[in-house]
Amino acid sequence: MQKKIYLAGPDVFLSNGKEILGRKADMTRAAGFIPLCPGDLAPPPVETKNARGLAISGINEGMMRQADAVLANLTPFRGLAADVGTSFELGFMCALGKAVYAYTNVPDDHFKRCAEYYKGDLTQSADGRVRGPDGLSLEDFDMADNLMLDGGIKSRGGAFVIGNAPADRIYTDLTAFAECLRLFAERHGD
Repeated sequence: MQKKIYLAGPDVFLSNGKEILGRKADMTRAAGFIPLCPGDLAPPPVETKNARGLAISGINEGMMRQADAVLANLTPFRGLAADVGTSFELGFMCALGKAVYAYTNVPDDHFKRCAEYYKGDLTQSADGRVRGPDGLSLEDFDMADNLMLDGGIKSRGGAFVIGNAPADRIYTDLTAFAECLRLFAERHGD
């Protein structure tokens, strides 16, 4: 039986999101798996924006329950870290005991991105932690994103592929996605 992979990420927000998800779905099928993409299923007609959001959330959770694995795009989105919805989806799949794989198109680790946010205005406090001028400590674990994301992936035997896409293709370059899919196929293919 073919394994189903839920393709998580902020791709749905892109102006060419359907095209990007279509390319990812084609690559997933070519690797011998069934892609499950957010946005593939239309929510039923509802009366409010809130009800529409809840319907979409329910559809996505249903797809994740059907999936055998998640392949998540954790490229920083609208800030320093991965898209919050994608982070939820990765955690949801971890909690369900599914296989979790991820990639990012940004080579800088979480600590470096946070240090850049503070423009290098960092100090080491008495407790040995690096802190920004607001007093908040920075995670410094040589991880691509928050330790819970990296940890969730690695502790379950998944892979977190670090890509280096050109700035103008940060959300559309599929090189790291292809490598992540290859690793999944190598470990979980039939």
